[in-house]
Amino acid sequence: MPLLFADVALDPDRRELTRRGQPVPIGPQVFDLLLYLVQHRDRVVGKDELLDAVWQGRIVSESTITSHLNAVRKAIGDTGSEQRLVKTVARKGFRFVGELDEAAKAAPPDGPATPALALPDKPSITVLPFQNLSGDPAQDYFADGVVEEIITSLSRVRWLFVIARNSSFSYKGQPVDVKEVGRTLGVRYVLEGSVRKAGDKVRITGQLIDATTGTHLWAERFESTLDDLFELQDRIAESVVGAIAPQVERAEIERAKRKPTGSLDAHDYYLRGMAKLHAGSRSDMDEALPLFYRAIELDPDFASAHAGAAWCIFWRKVNGWMSDRATEITEGERLARRAVVLGRDDAVALTRAGHALGHLTGDLDGGIALIDRALLLNPNFAPAWFLGGFLRIFRGETDSAMQHLAHAMRLSPLDPEMFRMEAGIALAHFFAGRYDAASAMAEKALGNMPSLLIAAAVAAAGHALAGRNDEARLAMQRVRALDPSLRGGSLGEWLPIHRAENRARFGEGLRLAGLPD
Repeated sequence: MPLLFADVALDPDRRELTRRGQPVPIGPQVFDLLLYLVQHRDRVVGKDELLDAVWQGRIVSESTITSHLNAVRKAIGDTGSEQRLVKTVARKGFRFVGELDEAAKAAPPDGPATPALALPDKPSITVLPFQNLSGDPAQDYFADGVVEEIITSLSRVRWLFVIARNSSFSYKGQPVDVKEVGRTLGVRYVLEGSVRKAGDKVRITGQLIDATTGTHLWAERFESTLDDLFELQDRIAESVVGAIAPQVERAEIERAKRKPTGSLDAHDYYLRGMAKLHAGSRSDMDEALPLFYRAIELDPDFASAHAGAAWCIFWRKVNGWMSDRATEITEGERLARRAVVLGRDDAVALTRAGHALGHLTGDLDGGIALIDRALLLNPNFAPAWFLGGFLRIFRGETDSAMQHLAHAMRLSPLDPEMFRMEAGIALAHFFAGRYDAASAMAEKALGNMPSLLIAAAVAAAGHALAGRNDEARLAMQRVRALDPSLRGGSLGEWLPIHRAENRARFGEGLRLAGLPD
């Protein structure tokens, strides 16, 4: 007889676990651990007892027990921070605290409504049918098409849990309580909106709401002309997804910051690491790297955490912050390659890992290939566009790079990493010989991130080659302050610039600005 709790059915005889009626893949020891905790739910189960019951007394590490417990929580929709179903009792052990649903075993098919669903262990969202405000019911198909495109695009974001179209469309034509929708569907975020079509013009509004609190997180309006309906649906979906994905990530990061440190699990450590990574200063990177390592320790198969750690090491390299260059580069490469192995279908992991590999190993072609795969998985992931653009700059493809960077800025106009996009545009302008535009954009990037070495260097070289000697010397003073060890002869070790003429032009500009050979 299956054991039923929350939205989970655990069948000891068939050794099957289902959640919301869908089978959940689970390893045999993870299954045994969960079953043992459920069967002994009347008390706290110590670690020694679990070792005997699940591992037959074999000696295993503390991290093995922790990782299996995390896997249990993930499978049943619990987290280490919430501990709604499996509670950790300090220095004692663990206890299953969920309530078995005895009534549900005998409930008829038309029995009571499904109780509130537990929130998944990653950000979750549903997109409700948009209201058709055109006054013409025949235009419903257009509004529905927009929503379907948005759902499809959001589903490509691997770190998001997205409710399927059929479930979200069950609310079509009904007045809704957003909190109740979140409770019924088991999601934290709800996207709702409206479509108004008049003549050859269409206006679409959208708003993102935290369903647990009713707080409005974001609202935007999109307007266009009806040249091609299907193309317009694609463009609007792309714009909406590009806008809300960073908003959801930022909301999750802020939520993680508010949690007590002692209650964090792997995903929360990852989110805190991402917050530091976005900030970008040396002290931020020093804090981010241990957070990513802690996430990896708690979940050794966490691809994006490996990629985040590799990216921190790349950022240390590009800003001249490495203390043991050879060792750190080797470690960064190891982390990036592990991220690729673990995350072959994870656009976030492939993007960060591919970019790090391009810099740390000089394999621009390989890095670009990984980022291009990420874009196939999620064409609305702005970092893949601008980081892929950066690698194309180093490969000498400035026109293509500018298109990538411009698209990234359109997808995410309020991106916390905007200073990196600005630095990329500055470098592309420089290699294209547009020194005025290069130095202006580099100065803009420095205004947003004063410690950005590559922006300071582009500003110095651009000013020098444009004949602005005083500005060049001032910019070079900043370069020397940020990295006193930088020399003209070491440019190839600093940046993977493949074209000899681009290296020579950059080196000449820096030399004229006052960089020693």
